[in-house]
Amino acid sequence: MALRPVHVIVKALDSSAVGRFWAEALGWTAYSPGVGTYVGPSGGLIWPHPVAVGIDVVPVPEPGTTTKNRVHLDLATTSAAHQAELVERVRALGATPVDVGQGEVPWTVLADPEGNEFCVLEPREVYRDTGPIAAVVVDCADPRAMARFWGEATDWTLHEVADDHATLRSADGVGPYLEFLRTPDVKTVPDRVHLDLLPYPGDDREAEVARLRALGAADLDVGQGDVPWTCLTDPEGHEFCVLAPH
Repeated sequence: MALRPVHVIVKALDSSAVGRFWAEALGWTAYSPGVGTYVGPSGGLIWPHPVAVGIDVVPVPEPGTTTKNRVHLDLATTSAAHQAELVERVRALGATPVDVGQGEVPWTVLADPEGNEFCVLEPREVYRDTGPIAAVVVDCADPRAMARFWGEATDWTLHEVADDHATLRSADGVGPYLEFLRTPDVKTVPDRVHLDLLPYPGDDREAEVARLRALGAADLDVGQGDVPWTCLTDPEGHEFCVLAPH
């Protein structure tokens, strides 16, 4: 048994506007299959996508806080010119520069129109085949422990692990990486960004949830009520959901 990351949830007051932003930023398409806006590769809605990890922008009634999200996206570029063009383009779409204490770095830190941070990376060989999203990045206290949990929780493969960072990716070697970075700050508020995981067809969602609890996940009540997914937190308190099998 295993689970696969299928999309990143982004909470927004205006899910349509934020969805359009991310579609334009990634060169993807914004779809409206339900109450939110799903952003995925162009050419028609395919979910779960065999390669990409999409973005599902869901409407919420409350605005975000000024606290930095502990989950963010890194965007890939192929050249210095591409990086400069992408930064210019997303700023024209409503992105704003953000100072999270990064200092002098070769990447650019920005926030989407509702304040969710993301980075436009300089060209890196490791991300040459990821598509527009290079990585889903999670701030944490213990990357090794996070890698153990998420490596057991999902069917993704551990690529690199050290005291200050750890990296996983689909066993097929496609799509973005899932990265854990050690940071000194601690989680204080719910994130506006989190991962959703999906069982494979024929797998038992409740059995998967029980397995995650045994690995150290905890139940989470965000007022979701009776829904066909299960809200949990990982051992460091990062929210995620296990969806019903597709």
